Amino acid sequence: MTSEAQPSTPASSTRPLVSLRKVNKHFGDLHVLRDIDLDVARGEVVVVIGPSGSGKSTLCRAINRLETIDDGEITIDGKVLPAEGKELAKLRADVGMVFQSFNLFAHKSILENVTLGPVKVKGMKPGPAKDLAMSLLKRVGVDNQAQKLPAQLSGGQQQRVAIARALAMQPKVMLFDEPTSALDPEMINEVLDAMVALAKEGMTMIVVTHEMGFARRAADRVIFMADGQIMEQATPEEFFTNPRSERAKDFLGKILSH
Repeated sequence: MTSEAQPSTPASSTRPLVSLRKVNKHFGDLHVLRDIDLDVARGEVVVVIGPSGSGKSTLCRAINRLETIDDGEITIDGKVLPAEGKELAKLRADVGMVFQSFNLFAHKSILENVTLGPVKVKGMKPGPAKDLAMSLLKRVGVDNQAQKLPAQLSGGQQQRVAIARALAMQPKVMLFDEPTSALDPEMINEVLDAMVALAKEGMTMIVVTHEMGFARRAADRVIFMADGQIMEQATPEEFFTNPRSERAKDFLGKILSH
């Protein structure tokens, strides 16, 4: 298989799927992203960790233009992320997002929550959209809850529905912003397991999390942020056994001793 794939590799498979160049963001006097340069390859799982206030969530939200940036450039699959308008909506559909809060429509069934995007945004017919939704709900283990309302599900189940909903848009990359921070401890693993399975299937993922176990299990690369900057990046093995910066050593010392 590799022999025929090698010679005529299209440019699209060699260029990064997500690319940030000299990205800056201020909130008033606070410089929350400082000259961020980052490339994420197709199929790569990047986990972003760091102390509170380090700019992790802002970075995640900037990739989806939920946060505007002051300067710099963000490209998704070679296309520059526009500031607004139809082109932004189109490009945003390529970027799935899962938040701390599940943001499900309370008055719609689980199935309706997942089919809404494909029908409204992608123009999919209701029948195929329903089939897709059911297959995704099955993939994250909540297909038996399809007819229920969000309030009838546990937090862990709701977050897995949120993952299915993002996947229903068939995104090129998935962003996760602290997806387990609002969950009770016993529900965290069921969400992380669904994310690990997704990573194994080759989904490109950028995950902001405090879950070091997930970073060890699923990440291809760990990025450590502090004070709005990427301080270091390495494989999980390298980062957790031999962090280079004092900030990272201090952070790991605090977080891993609990």
